[in-house]
Amino acid sequence: MASRELRRYHIAAIPGDGIGKEVCDAALQVLESLKGPLRFTTHPAGAECYMETGDAFPPETLDACLQADAILHGAAGLPNVLYDDGTEAGQDFSLNLRRALDLFANIRPIRLYEGVPTPLARAEPGRIDYVIVRENTEGLYAARGGGNVLSDRLATDTMVMTRQGVERVVRAAAEIARSRNGAPRDGKRRVTIVDKSNVLRSYAFFRQVADEVLEDFPDIETDYAIVDAMTVHMLEKPDHFDVIVCENFVGDILSDLGAATVGGLGLAPSAEVGDKHGYFQASHGSAPDIADRNIANPVATILSAGTMLQWLGQRFGDDRLLKDHVRIRDACETVLRNGTARTRDLGGTAGTTDFTRAVCNALGES
Repeated sequence: MASRELRRYHIAAIPGDGIGKEVCDAALQVLESLKGPLRFTTHPAGAECYMETGDAFPPETLDACLQADAILHGAAGLPNVLYDDGTEAGQDFSLNLRRALDLFANIRPIRLYEGVPTPLARAEPGRIDYVIVRENTEGLYAARGGGNVLSDRLATDTMVMTRQGVERVVRAAAEIARSRNGAPRDGKRRVTIVDKSNVLRSYAFFRQVADEVLEDFPDIETDYAIVDAMTVHMLEKPDHFDVIVCENFVGDILSDLGAATVGGLGLAPSAEVGDKHGYFQASHGSAPDIADRNIANPVATILSAGTMLQWLGQRFGDDRLLKDHVRIRDACETVLRNGTARTRDLGGTAGTTDFTRAVCNALGES
């Protein structure tokens, strides 16, 4: 077996639909410019794949994902490509991959970079820097494909919470808090549990189990918020938060709100990880209205690729990848701060390829 220093890592790239192809290509260009120990293979999945083959997630693509060291995704889904029940066919890739690889923690960093406009008048770079950890395999989305519609008059979907599911995602959130420098406001490492426990028993169960887990982390402060109040707190006191943990559906909504406060979904990376597998993509969708126009913001996917290197480096003890993760993050931050290639969603005129080239140039100078 090759030594750790000589190990090469197989990345399965899934470009997907709409702007997914463009932003995935941008991230691959950045990774290739590092000349690191990576090799890439590309595989189909998503709405266009469904239209061409009748399968949104071919078995061959699943096999490639299972064999890869990590998975990098562009975006999936097209709003006009639907199953008979009205749900999007392209969403099967991400939803089924999470279950197949048991990717139980969806990690979404929310960070305001210098040079990026924000709708929050009092927000400053460095004052918004927290992580949302959403449970990724249970919650309301566990009902996907299993809901009921009765006589065209009633529809139900079921919320699913298990002790194992809550325990492991809260533990992951606490470990992330331990690795960070605390909330910008006071430097305290804290985990904020967000739920609707005042109304629904399932969320009360989530909070109960979360409390039990966090007893094992006396160095981490425990905090609570009801989800409707949380939407206000994220606007009025974002610097209070360090790590936020929540159920799947709640986390999906809150992470989009958080992204809006730091420049939009084009700057919102994500990582979906389990004990053995990691899947990395931007938080945004396929945006077919701007596809193939070279105007999509690739920052979120590039940052997700950097997070992929961090995860691989930590998992395999490879300092090369950990250093390259920092280089990618710093290069993106440099380009955003200098405004040398600002995309249209950030008030500039640069195209996807312009920003990608600027990041590659910054890496070459680092």
